Amino acid sequence: MFALAIIAVTAALAGYLLGSLPFGFLVARSRGVNIFEVGSKSPGATNVRRVLGKGPGNLVFALDALKGAVAAGWPLFYFWSRHEHHATTTTTNGHAIFAIDLNMAVAVLGLAAALLGHSFSCFTQFRGGKGVATGAGGLAVLMPVIAVIAVSMWILMFYATGYVSLASIVAALTLPIAAFFLREPALLIGLALAICGFVIVRHLANIGRLLKGTENKFGKKSARSD
Repeated sequence: MFALAIIAVTAALAGYLLGSLPFGFLVARSRGVNIFEVGSKSPGATNVRRVLGKGPGNLVFALDALKGAVAAGWPLFYFWSRHEHHATTTTTNGHAIFAIDLNMAVAVLGLAAALLGHSFSCFTQFRGGKGVATGAGGLAVLMPVIAVIAVSMWILMFYATGYVSLASIVAALTLPIAAFFLREPALLIGLALAICGFVIVRHLANIGRLLKGTENKFGKKSARSD
């Protein structure tokens, strides 16, 4: 179990550092733009795309998603390559009542740390994006079916309304609902709830503007959503 604890700590640290890689800032800087000073002043893919165009924006989305996928995926690959499986079960009167796949728990820890790193990067004075792309990348590894459902909801809401922020919020709300009805393990339902809450908190300003009718749709120069 000591070795497992070392892997868990490594996953958390590596996840945070991976998440902290400021791809939005770096891609924009390569074009002579300080992304923290233009548009929504967010290093997220949406703001990069709005300011610099489809190519740079899509590149940032892919790189941010890759951060989440790697942070969540490498612990699972490590355990798989070593043919190791760790689990713990809580019992009452000899009957199992709750089981946790510790391999998956370490992967979840890695993704959670990557989300924190993306949103509060140590390389950009703890500024960052809202975590949608990074979360999507990690979920594609841990819960691919749920990720597809959430992405489908994002696409539906975006093309129906034109609001990136609303599409992201609806996709986030979809996560725990889909995870529950598809009977995912309790650990992953908890992850879905946590990501949902994290995304919503990061979009509180957008929610306020949506309620006031002042949120800008994607494509408008003064838009402030991420």
